[in-house]
Amino acid sequence: MDIRVKWFYRLGFLLLLFFVAYIFLKLKPIWAPMLEVLKTVFIPFMIAAFITYLLHPVIEKLHESYLPRWLAILIIYLLFFGGVGFGFYKGIPAFIGQLRDLVEHAPEFTDQYRSWILFIQDKTDTWPIGVQEQIENGIVAAEEALNRLLANVIDGLLHILNSIFLLAIIPFIAFYMLKDIEVMKKAAWYLTPRKWRRSGIKFLRDVDKSLGGYIRGQLLVGAVLGLISACLFWFVDMNYPLLLGFIVGVTNVIPYFGPIIALFPILIIAATMSLKMIITSVVIVAALQFLEGNILSPLIVGKSLHMHPLLIMFALIAGGEIGGVAGLILGVPILAILKVSAVHARNHFVRGKMQEENIIR
Repeated sequence: MDIRVKWFYRLGFLLLLFFVAYIFLKLKPIWAPMLEVLKTVFIPFMIAAFITYLLHPVIEKLHESYLPRWLAILIIYLLFFGGVGFGFYKGIPAFIGQLRDLVEHAPEFTDQYRSWILFIQDKTDTWPIGVQEQIENGIVAAEEALNRLLANVIDGLLHILNSIFLLAIIPFIAFYMLKDIEVMKKAAWYLTPRKWRRSGIKFLRDVDKSLGGYIRGQLLVGAVLGLISACLFWFVDMNYPLLLGFIVGVTNVIPYFGPIIALFPILIIAATMSLKMIITSVVIVAALQFLEGNILSPLIVGKSLHMHPLLIMFALIAGGEIGGVAGLILGVPILAILKVSAVHARNHFVRGKMQEENIIR
């Protein structure tokens, strides 16, 4: 086939694809309710699959140490879900209590925040008008981001309480996935078209090599920092230690900007107590970041991501602009997958071009 004809064929296929996508979006009122039902059904399976992905390497290491596979699965399963269940049993009532108390005292925090805003505006009153406008725009953007974050947290907690039955079956789904993971691998192998099998396996292995250690490491580091920070805030008599520890743990998943995001609500709460508590909070956050940057991350996460910091910052900015807090968390993993996809696509294109040149010769 002539190369120009092939490119026309590809262009026509691309236009047809855009047309189909346009028709699909126009039919959204028809398929959107069905998609909502499917999403509700598949979410427990997706969460269980993610848990399986996290725990499977640990089980394999235990199995390689001459421990029977069923016993390795049972030990890791009980440790993970037992620990998570105990944490929820003890932590959720206290967490909800602190969150309720925070909502009740919200006017105090709002007044404190407003006093900071007035102080900043008073100090910058003599600055050029353009600079003042930029500062005010930044303050408005920060307020909107904080409101969205609080709304998302409250909506998420309500959604979790409403979906308690679906969440209860996740441990059972994860157990059977861990138990029959080899069967699922074989099923995926036979369901995949023959010509895509080897390249698909190599692609998944490269994604896991680039992303797996990073995800597991970041989650573990976030959990450790969240626990340590909650204990430290409780030790210094800071208000809402469990809630603040949760914020520190979650935001730590966001590279570079996570500590800044976590420090903002911590300082607002500390400012309603005393100047000493503000200084103590800053010292705690600085110590946690030193611990994370110099000990925990190098030891647990390492350099598994293999991406330049500029690319990571680009992913964070783009993710935050597109998806807010969720975009900040998912931006780096998505970029890692796109990077592996681009490498495989380039290799496939180069291999196809070499085959075409060999045919021409």
